[in-house]
Amino acid sequence: MIEITVSKKDIATLYYLQNYHPHHVVRRRASILIMKYNKTPHHQIAANAGVCENTLRNCFYDYLKKGITSVTEINFYKPKSVLKSFDAIIKAHFERYPPVSITQACAEIRKLTKTSIKNTQMRAYLKYLGMKFRKVGTIPAAADVEAQQEFHDKKLQPRIKEAKAGKRELYFVDAAHFVLGTFLGYLWCFSRIFVRASCGRQRFNVLGALNAITKKLITVTNDSYITSTQVCELLRRLAKQATCPITIVLDNARYQRCQLVMQLAQELGIELLFLPTYSPNLNLIERLWKLLKKECLYCVYYENFSLFKKAIQGFLTNTTKSHLKKLDSLLTLNFQTFTKKQIQRAI
Repeated sequence: MIEITVSKKDIATLYYLQNYHPHHVVRRRASILIMKYNKTPHHQIAANAGVCENTLRNCFYDYLKKGITSVTEINFYKPKSVLKSFDAIIKAHFERYPPVSITQACAEIRKLTKTSIKNTQMRAYLKYLGMKFRKVGTIPAAADVEAQQEFHDKKLQPRIKEAKAGKRELYFVDAAHFVLGTFLGYLWCFSRIFVRASCGRQRFNVLGALNAITKKLITVTNDSYITSTQVCELLRRLAKQATCPITIVLDNARYQRCQLVMQLAQELGIELLFLPTYSPNLNLIERLWKLLKKECLYCVYYENFSLFKKAIQGFLTNTTKSHLKKLDSLLTLNFQTFTKKQIQRAI
């Protein structure tokens, strides 16, 4: 075993590195040299540090050659991927044709580069390229991205600004139709779990108005259909409690964009701001319906319609109490907008 002498001027630095350096390898090297300074036998140093004699020997050799700087050097061997020279080609290909699975990615790269790599290596390589396994989003096929952007910039944002200043009440309105059935989702489990499917086609309808600032929710519900009658009822309830001008953002459903509703809104002094067609991404309340399904419908079996309805009503009643933190992060006034390039690249 090589013999070395650790200098007294280095010992203070070694103690500091042993106690405070963030990397465990540096702390271990410092500990090895401190034990050597204290004349601990080599076999005892190896046992205490949990290393083999070769590692111990290398640590001493490095210290002899480079001194204290050798302790903090982290030069682990990092093998280069055989696909390194093809990075640009592969990235351009996957930007246009994203793979569904690791197996498909391996097959695509084999065609492009004539090189085969294992699935585990492929997963690491895709991460190296900056790719992630993401859930695919949807873009309505008939959406007019220019109309959406114009609506967002010229109509929606000015009213949001007024609402934040307390000069306007801004509500997002939409109807959700919850059919008694099985809502499948994901669970952490040891084996696949099956959820019993409910019988019947009963549905619980909720017409909701979500305040963009306070997150307060006002609803009109029934077990039959949402019509202009329910929309008018909602308008009256909103007008009754209003303290400043009201704007309602809503879609172009026939029972909302009809003469009866528009005439009543005019009488009540409520502004109806109709979204461009196929623009659910600009309606804030859509996110609330998604949260509702996640919190009380996914992977849950309800024995009858009464229990099903009660669960939904319970969530809606306690939305701003039990789910306030989630609502604050989910219902931000940042809206997804699209570009023509995204539409063209959509699968």
